[in-house]
Amino acid sequence: MRCSSKSGPRRLWPLLAILGAGGALAEPPTLSDLHLSVVPRTESEAGRVAGVVAPTDDFSAPEQFEANPGGGATVRARSDADAYSLPSGNISFEGELDFKVGNGLFRKLWVSSPSSTQASDGLGPLYNSRGCQNCHLKDGRGHPPDAPGEPGGSMFLRLSVPAPGDAARTRIEEYLLKAGMDFIPSRPDPVYGGQLQDLSVAGIPAEGRMVIDYAETEVALSGGESASLRAPVYRIDNPGYGPLRDDLMTSPRVAPQMIGLGLLEAVPAADILAGADPDDADGDGISGRPQIAWSMRYGAPMLGRFGWKAGNPTIEEQSASAFAGDVGISNPLKPAPAGECTDAQIACINAPHGADDARGDEIDAEGMDFVTFYSQNLAVPARRDMDDPQVLRGKEVFYGTGCTACHRPKFVTARLEDQPEQSFQLIWPYSDMLLHDMGEGLADNRPEGVADGREWRTAPLWGIGLTEQVNGHTLFLHDGRARSLLEAVLWHGGEARPARDAVVSMPPEDRAALIRFIESL
Repeated sequence: MRCSSKSGPRRLWPLLAILGAGGALAEPPTLSDLHLSVVPRTESEAGRVAGVVAPTDDFSAPEQFEANPGGGATVRARSDADAYSLPSGNISFEGELDFKVGNGLFRKLWVSSPSSTQASDGLGPLYNSRGCQNCHLKDGRGHPPDAPGEPGGSMFLRLSVPAPGDAARTRIEEYLLKAGMDFIPSRPDPVYGGQLQDLSVAGIPAEGRMVIDYAETEVALSGGESASLRAPVYRIDNPGYGPLRDDLMTSPRVAPQMIGLGLLEAVPAADILAGADPDDADGDGISGRPQIAWSMRYGAPMLGRFGWKAGNPTIEEQSASAFAGDVGISNPLKPAPAGECTDAQIACINAPHGADDARGDEIDAEGMDFVTFYSQNLAVPARRDMDDPQVLRGKEVFYGTGCTACHRPKFVTARLEDQPEQSFQLIWPYSDMLLHDMGEGLADNRPEGVADGREWRTAPLWGIGLTEQVNGHTLFLHDGRARSLLEAVLWHGGEARPARDAVVSMPPEDRAALIRFIESL
């Protein structure tokens, strides 16, 4: 049986030294936890935590506290579409009021400028959605367009081009060079920017339309069973600002579910880094790497946690980037009122905007604080059927097949002085928060930070079994290509190829139990 526990990785010593740990692997990289008001763990407490998060080898019954994957912040699993939309179970009355204000801003539909509703104007001029909830449907998972020719809606394409050899280095690139970390420099497309925006306000051309074509491939499974995988091919039709570059790199992204983000943000960086093994020093075939992102808030490198390639270090910065890129709304961390418009998009830059009134930015600091608080406190639903014999067998298969090498079951969050909802909670996200090579089949061939074109952050699995109930579909992976959990498993390659092959060849009843376990999360 493989587990995700690793010894101190050799290639991370420059990272730890620069981040303030003085090269001592036992000490946390304090700079990476700038977003947390952490009360340091005592030696005794650290020992207790290590024992609690150790993987189990007893599958005869559920583990203690397994019913509450979000710790004290867990909420009862609802049977309707609001299962992802509840506040932390341990939130205060005052906190719930702030949560509701944040929810209102998250659901707000923005309008173009000028408008009589100045509190809601500033949309675009180029955008992918009019509001956060339009992509994160019911705080859940987005999906590809329902039919050819429809706008992307809750899915878009990231864009970039290789950085010229004489390009000035960014701050994060300078840092990565000093830290001795590998990366492939790239830049947003000089005309189309960092993502394709398929919608626009009146009078401004949209950037183009994402088109997806699928090819089906049959996969033979043990016991005479089979599955069909659909491989997507992406193209951009009707480019609105001239021909696309031959070296344009694209990456499809479906909006992920929002639950448990504050708890993931509260995991000490040292606990995540302790699971990294970039050189596969233990020889188990798993080589998780940390993403390093530049913090707009702190002006410093931090551990990347959020996004499909962990490109943002905090929920606030993930939210700020989404407001600017997806909706075209300026905010204190991304103050450009024209959103992601480039210098080549003159009409877009010169269009009216909503940043010239009393708010300053189109969403101000107070509004961003409410949205961040809301996103931090979307609760994880309680487990279902975890004592069912088939679920317990599926859990044993999950562990025995090696899935926990990347989908790490448990963490304990930091003790936090100002976030009681997330403070010192035993959580079960089933993610190590690291980047892994997922093989050529899932590769987007577009680097991001230290992630190459085959690497993705391990997606948390908590709540995944409620996707159909909340969102009305069972489309998974970063681009929604998988139409079931089994298809998602069968797309795993690279480091996960041995586990995937084991699923193909195992007895059908074990394969069914494995899927049943994942559905119970």
